[in-house]
Amino acid sequence: MRLAHVQITIPRGCEEAARAFYCNLLGLQEIAKPASLAGRGGFWLVVGDLQLHIGAEDGVDRWATKAHLAYEVTGLDEWRRVLEAEGVTIEEQPPIPNYRRFLFRDPFGNRVEFLESI
Repeated sequence: MRLAHVQITIPRGCEEAARAFYCNLLGLQEIAKPASLAGRGGFWLVVGDLQLHIGAEDGVDRWATKAHLAYEVTGLDEWRRVLEAEGVTIEEQPPIPNYRRFLFRDPFGNRVEFLESI
């Protein structure tokens, strides 16, 4: 029927650094994680009408994959400035119809795309 949520992972014990990046820098809102799952680490966020689950697991080379989430944003140029000011490396991408875009890696190696409709 629809996509309910997506999950990415961070190394165990990095929840505060992930909150700093995803909640403070990107402005995503944390939502309560069910008590039955709280002991597993990680946390949940809301993005529009979807949820982003940040799970905790070790032994994953997140830098080696092209897998990514794409966030549609407004103010793509301002996002670029904000991210670069925080030391985030922007990866230019080939153009696609009707969008401007770029990719970057979060502090844990997860690949992230920001795109804006034109």
